[in-house]
Order: sequence, then structure tokens, then C-alpha cells
Amino acid sequence: MHSPEPLPPKTWVDRLPPKVQPYLYLTRIDKPIGTLLLFYPCAWSITMASYSLNLPPEVPLKYITLFGIGALVMRGAGCTINDMWDRNLDKAVERTKERPLARGDITPTQAFAFLGLQLSAGLAVLTQLNWYSILLGASSLSVVTIYPLMKRVTHWPQAVLGLAFNWGALLGWSAVAGTVSWSICLPLYLGGLSWTLVYDSIYAHQDKHDDIHAGIRSTALLFGDTYTRPIISAFSLSSLSLVSYAGYLAEHGAPFYLGVGVAGAQLARVIWRTEFGKRESCWRGFTGSGWAGFWIWMGALADYTLLQMT
Repeated sequence: MHSPEPLPPKTWVDRLPPKVQPYLYLTRIDKPIGTLLLFYPCAWSITMASYSLNLPPEVPLKYITLFGIGALVMRGAGCTINDMWDRNLDKAVERTKERPLARGDITPTQAFAFLGLQLSAGLAVLTQLNWYSILLGASSLSVVTIYPLMKRVTHWPQAVLGLAFNWGALLGWSAVAGTVSWSICLPLYLGGLSWTLVYDSIYAHQDKHDDIHAGIRSTALLFGDTYTRPIISAFSLSSLSLVSYAGYLAEHGAPFYLGVGVAGAQLARVIWRTEFGKRESCWRGFTGSGWAGFWIWMGALADYTLLQMT
């Protein structure tokens, strides 16, 4: 008899040594959408500040690189914190029961030690910034830490995630300029928060049936299938309006608003097509919402590039 063929790798992580696989899956490095969602508000802010202050290209390039590394590291750290809090809840949810801590591939002690390495790497990135930004960045850790608890006490954990995931809208500007231009960055931050409520509400619909039994709360359960579409449409409009207002205050030109317009078309397409009763459709809607953040950045970047060419 022939021995059975080994199963093909599910992701590129499965091709790596078995001992490191659980740690990489803990960071969700195989699903880059989370890192991008954390990165885009940073990129908006850095690019808009560089445009507003007419800084040479090496400045935004430096900080886009630093914040890209930071987003990768801190998104992974956030996932580790989340899974440490939720390891017992994750066992009760179909989509999350195979996560490393829920399945027992690594112990909580090992995860805690790994978290120490992740936070140290994040701190190493943060110390490349000015002191104002170091203090501002460190102040976001409290929100990151309490986020996993929110799904136990409120139907609005998506809002708390938005507070954490859009901190870069403040931090990016302060890294470039040495301080935050609150009149511009606050509407940008709130626009990012509204955007998070869109994509994470869609994301939460994947688990709503399991969440009821596990005692987990979310905007997906609060809004229900009937009201999710009109509510996240309103959040989308709010997000695009606030980002546009930030662009107006930063004196952006037509390319910026074109990017916002494409982002709006993308969100409209996602909201129209997503079937909230189907997990696969919700995942596509969640990842599709991320493209809105990309197009906003491209609009700001086009404006900055044209400024440098004149």
C-alpha cells in the first residue's frame, strides 16, 4: 500500500518549520488585510502632512516605511493580546476554534513571552520618532489592551477597535510635523473610526450565530441583517465626509477628492453586494472595504506628487 500523500499547505506559513507556525498564525501574518487596515490611516496622515508642509519626498518615504513595519508588528501584537483574552471563547466559535491558543498549539505563557518580543519590536520602531509622538503612540496601548474585553460588555466593540486602529491618523502627522494639527487630524481620525464601523460590522456578521451562544456582543447582532445595510451606509457617508473635510482644511486639490470618490464607490459596491447571512460574502465585503482606505491614500499621494513636480 502507498502511504497517503501529505496535505498541501493551506498558506505559505505551513511551509515553514512547525515550531514557528503557531506563533506566525497567532499574528495573522497570513491575512495581511488587518495590517493594511491599521496602516492606511497612518499613510493618510503622513502623506497629508507632507503635502500641507511641502516636505521633500525622503520625509514621507522614511515615515511610511517605519509605520509600515510598525503596523505589521503592532497588528500582530494586538492579535496576540486578543487571543490571550479570548482563548476560551474562541473554542466556541467555528471560525476561530483552530487558532493556536484555542487549539493548544502554544500555551498562554509562551504567548505572553512572544507578546513581550512583539511589544519590544514595536517600541524599537516608536523610539525612531520624536518625543511627542513616542508619548502619543504609547498612550494608545490602553485602548489596544481593553478592546478584547469590550465584546463582553457592549454591542459596540467595533467602535473601540476604531479608536485603536485609527490612532495613526494622529500619530502620522505628529511624526512628520512634531505635533498634531488637531483641526485636520481629528476629523481624519473620526472619519477612520466611521470607516472601521463599516468594515468591522461586516466582519462581525461572519460569527453572529456562534456569538449568540458564546455571549459575545457586536454591532452585527445589534443592527441585525435588516438594519446593517442602511446603518453602515450612513457610517460610510460620515467617513467620507469627515475625510473630505480634513482634506479641505489641509488645502488638498482635486486628486485627493477623486481618491475619496473612488473610495466611496468601492464602499457602495461592497454594501450593495454583501450578503450578511453568508460568511464567505461577509469576508469578501470586509476585505473589499479595505480598498477604500487604499484609494483615499492614493488621492492624497497623487496630490503630494503633483506638488513636488511643480
